[in-house]
Amino acid sequence: MKNTVLIFILTLAVYTVNAQAYYGEGDFKFQVGANLQSDGSGIVATLDKGVGENISLGVAGAYLLGVEEAFDADFSERFDLKARFNAHLGSVLELGDEMDIYPGLDLGLKNFGAHLGVRYFFADGFGLFFEANTPIAKYKSDLTPAEEYFNQFNVSVGASFNL
Repeated sequence: MKNTVLIFILTLAVYTVNAQAYYGEGDFKFQVGANLQSDGSGIVATLDKGVGENISLGVAGAYLLGVEEAFDADFSERFDLKARFNAHLGSVLELGDEMDIYPGLDLGLKNFGAHLGVRYFFADGFGLFFEANTPIAKYKSDLTPAEEYFNQFNVSVGASFNL
């Protein structure tokens, strides 16, 4: 039993050493998870490509599955698509290879916004992420309750993969 536990710990240590949350130009990350916001929850997926030592560009898409029935939200109000810019600070802050903090900006169908994310990789290809998103400038000033989706603070949490 002791040998099994020791082998498990050593194997986990080897995978952790090889894990990299962001390694620079050419890095590809795919993330999928839950999107949580006031009066709605759904799924979110992002794809980011490293274009520099600490810079990546990408896209994010989200769809709300559960929404407040009183708001009668149609597909266009439940869906959002964004172009993303991320500045990866993990190496700058010397957090180690397996952890990254990335503030960023996004330009979407609903607004211009900002996000702050963190990801931690347990193995070379798998990790977890958390992002907080907020709008900076909304395209419309007088929003219906259904149009408030994606025009409010929301968080995303899920799995992150190296491609």
